[in-house]
Amino acid sequence: MEKPNVAPEQSSGKPRIAVIGTGGTFAMYARSQFDWVEYSESGVVHPIEYLLNQMGEIAPDLEIVPINFRSLGSVAIQPEDWLELGRVINKTARQDSTISGFVVTHGTATMEETAWFLQLLLDIDQPVVITGAQRPANTAGTDVPANLRAAIATAASKKAQGQGVFIAMDGWVFDPRDVTKASSFELSAFEATPFGPLGRIEPDGTLTMRRRPVLPGKFAQKLLDDEEATIPRVDIVLSYAGADGTLIDALISAGTKAIVSAGLVPGRPASGEVPAYRRAVNSGVVVVQSSRAPRGCVPEQRFLKADGILAGGDLAPQKLRIALMMALAVNPEAEPEEIQKLLNSL
Repeated sequence: MEKPNVAPEQSSGKPRIAVIGTGGTFAMYARSQFDWVEYSESGVVHPIEYLLNQMGEIAPDLEIVPINFRSLGSVAIQPEDWLELGRVINKTARQDSTISGFVVTHGTATMEETAWFLQLLLDIDQPVVITGAQRPANTAGTDVPANLRAAIATAASKKAQGQGVFIAMDGWVFDPRDVTKASSFELSAFEATPFGPLGRIEPDGTLTMRRRPVLPGKFAQKLLDDEEATIPRVDIVLSYAGADGTLIDALISAGTKAIVSAGLVPGRPASGEVPAYRRAVNSGVVVVQSSRAPRGCVPEQRFLKADGILAGGDLAPQKLRIALMMALAVNPEAEPEEIQKLLNSL
């Protein structure tokens, strides 16, 4: 396993912000100045130290501490990578009291999922701010420097201390619970529906926050110290007109521990899926009903309880999947009632 490269403590007297590079568009170099779509085909991925050196003095009042993690396209990241990233952040925060905050540069495809996983995992005072880019650093109109500056400013702000994990993109600061990537290529690709961003980074680099995140309980913190911990398989099934139980039965056979039903609006599976979900519950698979709608909400209801299916509330299917993975990693024998109570608290 590749070990992170952590810079030793120094005595510059400036606040220190650790910047952890994980690859993604942020680290890639394109083949031409308008290569905004297929730039990953160049095969060029730079370490975080190189990018920081190229950008020069991006935060003169701060000391930037680069930490190499591993270079990953965000379409390739695995739950085990999330857990290892969380351990690197936690270990650095515990061992180096001079670090004021963390920035993680990350691919945008799964950024919201990484942020949500870390929000449920970490219990440190230093803010963790995840950022990325829509356009590589060597292309016209790149958002790499501005997004990095915004993330560093957020991580260094006293307003963010003790507030957990954030995403900073295109001048806005988001809560991992609410945010999603809503566009493939626009610079303003991230949205938080329906409550909006937490705040924004002003042109002078200051952080304005109009509301604070509602922090969930850190129920998965024990995974940080358990080197034998494994993340169970949890899957998502999207409902559509005419869907049947084929995918659900295949997942049961594959050994899934839980399934999130991204159901039709207002939060019901297609009729052809219902018998398969009942089979899943009877075989010991946890099933949670959610909605494929951007502003979907599935409260607890009698028809769900009758089939032993849990209600996902207003969490997006991909966020529910992560909460279930972590809950079952902490307690593989958790009763459905315990899991429902946990989901209701998030």
